[in-house]
Amino acid sequence: MKEEKDFLETLLVASTNIGSLLCDGIGDAILVQGEEAPGQGLRLSYNTLQAAGSRIFKTDYVACPSCGRTLFNLQTTTAKIKAATSHLKGVKIAIMGCIVNGPGEMADADFGYVGGAPGKVNLYVGKTPVKFNIPEAEAVERLQDLIREHGKWIEPAAAAAVMA
Repeated sequence: MKEEKDFLETLLVASTNIGSLLCDGIGDAILVQGEEAPGQGLRLSYNTLQAAGSRIFKTDYVACPSCGRTLFNLQTTTAKIKAATSHLKGVKIAIMGCIVNGPGEMADADFGYVGGAPGKVNLYVGKTPVKFNIPEAEAVERLQDLIREHGKWIEPAAAAAVMA
């Protein structure tokens, strides 16, 4: 447990120190060494570069923190969307609980999944709403269709071959 706590502390300190420099445009690569478990330093490096926008190697997700206006279970829905789209390198997907703050918070996302009414979802391309009142049970599949329509979809098997 202590080892995990030490890594989390290292993760936090390294991410804030290195990430702030990257976000300011200082540097475009990092090397983290000294972690005991193989791959932790590399994973930390890649995730910091992704978060700073310096190197995109996986799907990027933006989710609202949730509030009383959230119209669906944010954690469950986010997990479903990630399971369906996590192979889409370089695509940014926003998952927002309501139409009050959601569209503003997801302004730089490629695609948005936004609660529009109880049990209904609106889908966005960038800041533009394009599909309305989709039943929640169908919404993840409709999001996949929307990504396909805009040429950003790669079949999971093809994506795995490219990453290998």
